[in-house]
Amino acid sequence: MKQWTPARLDSGRPRYLEIAEAIGADIEAGVLEPGDRLPPQRRVAQDTGLDFSTVSRGYAEAVRRGYIESFVGRGTFVRAAEALAGRPDPRRALEEDPMMNMPPEPDDPALLARMQEGLQHVSASLLPLLRYQSVTGSPQDRAIAAAWMQANGLPCAPERLVITPGAHASIYAILTVLCEPGSTVLCEDVTYPGLRSIAARLGLRLVGLAGDKDGIRPEALAKAIQDHWPAALYLNPTLQNPTTRTMPAKRRQEVAAVLQTHDLPLIEDDAYCFVDNGAPQPVSSLIPGLGWHVAGISKCFGAGLRLAYTTVPERADPGQFSQALRAMHVMVSPLNLALLGRWIEDGTAAAIQKSLRKAAAERQALAGEVLKDCFTQSDPLAFNLWLTLPRGTSRAELMGRMAGRQIGIMPSDAFTVSGVPEEAVRVCLGGPIGLEQLRADLMALNDAVTRKDWLG
Repeated sequence: MKQWTPARLDSGRPRYLEIAEAIGADIEAGVLEPGDRLPPQRRVAQDTGLDFSTVSRGYAEAVRRGYIESFVGRGTFVRAAEALAGRPDPRRALEEDPMMNMPPEPDDPALLARMQEGLQHVSASLLPLLRYQSVTGSPQDRAIAAAWMQANGLPCAPERLVITPGAHASIYAILTVLCEPGSTVLCEDVTYPGLRSIAARLGLRLVGLAGDKDGIRPEALAKAIQDHWPAALYLNPTLQNPTTRTMPAKRRQEVAAVLQTHDLPLIEDDAYCFVDNGAPQPVSSLIPGLGWHVAGISKCFGAGLRLAYTTVPERADPGQFSQALRAMHVMVSPLNLALLGRWIEDGTAAAIQKSLRKAAAERQALAGEVLKDCFTQSDPLAFNLWLTLPRGTSRAELMGRMAGRQIGIMPSDAFTVSGVPEEAVRVCLGGPIGLEQLRADLMALNDAVTRKDWLG
């Protein structure tokens, strides 16, 4: 048995993560070698003065990263050299931003193996994929995208489909096509923060529209069009960020009718279209001459792919849109396109969808159980919930009380376009956070929200 004690890294991160990183670092340095048996967790706890549970979580994290493996009755061992060769790079293990609304990460070994097989398949064409290609993606990739959209019940005209480096890039480019500096864009009064940052960068004025449980009100939209002469309407009608609200079919038809009457273009940010394929048809499909449809990939397959499928309306020029994209991004990554295309064609994409929906529902059920005494808006397929604080509580103080937790919480200020931000926060349930840690952080959140001394 190896006489080993994890070094204290003093990184400021949770101690259990430092234990896992110490194991990885000592393997890299040769202090721990393949086949070495690590000390029992209780001995490490005694030697370091840490709780047994902290050491146990550190060992479990090291197992998850592929550094070590445990056997009941035998102990914990550094993995064989050939297994270590394929372990994750520890330098890239903790670079996520918990404030972002990420999908739950798959943890099924069989599914992960399928995803990795896709990378191996793509690597056989590495050199061609490192070359320049069309700004809109190759004809093969656009054909795969069109078939995938149609398989998910999304109307798609392949000749009007453009593949872009993510939904954010699509929205940015569309607004440069539709707007001049100083133009007005309508949106919901609580909306995607990325739209606010894009509008600020382009010198656009956002006007937020009030809504009800079904989304923006048609009469409010008509009045705003008459009052402000906007260049476009931006909508996120399915699992809206941050409220998780989905606009029903009737309201979509009413909104489309107003846009058609006033000849106003629509930018439909359909970030969850590959997650919630039971949602009503996109608003943009009801007004094919005016509606830009942005089908994001991030919420289903991960933000790192940086891909989106954008359908250009019949009355717009795809070439003008492509020129805007080229000026900003040159082209979409061929490597990313090839990987997603492989996943779609071999069935891995559908398996990821199925796993994602199950994980989202499981996490929403957990949040509903822990936060049963709180006022929340949520949906079984969403990766977040919208938490309205009770009278007498402060979102600023809540953020302070939850500082240092792994769960991602963002105050309403980031989403509010007009008016005074309400006392509410977006709570993210996805990303790399495990169910055990998620439960602990949700319990801490529940305690922070329901504290009696806050309520007077």
